[in-house]
Formats: sequence, C-alpha cells, structure tokens
Amino acid sequence: MVSKSRWWRDLTTVDFARLDPERTVAVLPVGAVEQHGPHLPVGVDATINEGIVARAVALMPDQLGAIVLPMTAVGKSDEHLAFPGTLTLSHETLGRVWYELGASVHRAGLRKILFFNSHGGQPQLAEIVCRDLRVKLGMFAASAMWPQLIDIGDLFDAAEIKHGIHGGQIETSMMLHLYPELVNMERAEDFTPVTVAIEREAELLGRGAAYFGWQAQDFHPAGVSGNAAAATAKLGEELVERAAIGLVRLIEEISNYPLSRLATRTAFDKS
Repeated sequence: MVSKSRWWRDLTTVDFARLDPERTVAVLPVGAVEQHGPHLPVGVDATINEGIVARAVALMPDQLGAIVLPMTAVGKSDEHLAFPGTLTLSHETLGRVWYELGASVHRAGLRKILFFNSHGGQPQLAEIVCRDLRVKLGMFAASAMWPQLIDIGDLFDAAEIKHGIHGGQIETSMMLHLYPELVNMERAEDFTPVTVAIEREAELLGRGAAYFGWQAQDFHPAGVSGNAAAATAKLGEELVERAAIGLVRLIEEISNYPLSRLATRTAFDKS
C-alpha cells in the first residue's frame, strides 16, 4: 500500500515525506449545508459526498496513491438563503479557503489535487481555484462533481435527470440508502420545478444555452426540484456504488497523468 492510511489526518510528517508527488493525489471533498426541502436534512450534499468517498476508499487498490483531506462541508449556498438552516460562505471566502488548502497540499510536497464536489452551486468556483493553483503553484488541480462521473440514464427518466437537480428522486434515494432515519418520506412530493415550463416555452433558455442567476424558491416554493416521492433506497445504493467506482477511476487517471505535461516553456522562449 502506498500509505498506511487513506486519510490525511492519520499521517505523520514523516509519512508525508515518503509520498510520491508524481503519483499521489490529494482528494478534497467539498460539500454544502443547505435546505433540501421539507423531507431532507440540510446536510444532504455533505452526507452524500461523505458516503461516496468512504465507499471509494474501500474500493481503492493498494497501489493507488490517494490521500483524502478533511471535507469542507460548508460551501457557497447563497441561492438557498430564503430557507432557514442554510449555511453559506461568500465565493471570495470559500475560494480563498480552497486555495489555501491547495497551497498546504503543495507545502506537504504533493503536486496533484482533486476537488470532489457534491453541490451544484460551486463548480465554477472550483474551476477558478484550480486555475489559480496551476498558475501560481504549478500544481495539477482538477475538479469534478459526482454526477459527471457516471451514467444514470438507465435508472431515471430524462426529465428527472434534467430537472430533478435538488432534493428530488436522485438525492432522496441516496439519502434513503445512506441515512434513512433522516428522511421523512411522508413529506416527499413530486416537486415539479418551473424549469419544466421554461423548457416548453423557450428554446435557448429551455436547453440551458444561457445561464441566469436564480434562487431555489424561483424554481419551486418548497426549494426542491424533482420527484422525491419516487425515491428508493435501492436506487440510492446503486448511485453511491457507481459514483464511488467513478471516483476511483478518476483518481487513477489523475495519478497516472505525467506532471511533465505542465509546461514551463512556451514556443516563444528563446533561452
């Protein structure tokens, strides 16, 4: 095994000195604590992230160089401020926190980091931080959301995949698998969001050709988008398993990516 533990907090400074910077990937889980409607707890994004990462760690082959940093559970969730229980940081603060954690990884001697994100309100910020880490520290920094890693077209209909983006069938199913005692299915409904109407009424807005700033209550007064009533624990278990397998595969690809491809010279360098 590459390290005595997959968890950053378990290692000593001596352990870090022995890690291979070419092959070791530091994984930073980034979640959110925000309202998910009347049927789900506010910790959905962080909880789902935690469940996927734990399963991925269990699936990792011994030779894979991967170290999991402590999760940043609170994210940028200002689109949910109309609902109590939501915690949020500004994009300036969160971006700074992520960058400084990346810099700490760099100081530990590592050069690869993956921001593993489970909240749809912050991938753009993760991309900006990744670029900063490349420009300023020469790191290979990547970001991904778990749905990007898997195909779920055989599990859910196309409308739910497109419109059920928050607290719907997908996330509710995962929570039923991970923490069923925290889910109140008596309050679960088919929370049809306004995006369904937008798709019928507007060609470009309907297919997402343009982005507009929104808050959760703009899509549905309960702050939910999707058919939560159709959720099952069996679907959730399959989602977590697929996402974990996808995460392991992505880490393997990042581990194998040559740092030599991070060019230090351009075609115009004469020296």
